[in-house]
Amino acid sequence: MAEGHMTNTKQAAHTGRLSVVATVTDGIRVLSLSGELDHDTDETLRQALDVTGTTRPRIVVDVRQLTFMDSTGINLLVAAYQTVTRAGGWIRLASPPESVLRVLQLVGVDDLIACRPTLREALTP
Repeated sequence: MAEGHMTNTKQAAHTGRLSVVATVTDGIRVLSLSGELDHDTDETLRQALDVTGTTRPRIVVDVRQLTFMDSTGINLLVAAYQTVTRAGGWIRLASPPESVLRVLQLVGVDDLIACRPTLREALTP
């Protein structure tokens, strides 16, 4: 994990084939995903991305262990981007594997949401 102060570690329930581990590093919410993100597993991430009542949220979604993502995941990330941006914050993706990066690039999500090659770079302002 990146250098910095880490607090408030919480693991979301392992739902189906997706696991989301939420931590906070230097005031940035880090969501580490592993497994598959699709219509059967998206609720776990949807709950972790909820920024209700948060001022200027900063979120990094570490996708290095994500093995599959369909259009459900794309739609969820775009909706999160819109919500977080309206709240004055930002969202970034860290360490996308080639298969996930290809999907992000194919639909242009990488032009909307910054994709950084490492978690450390995604946490850097």
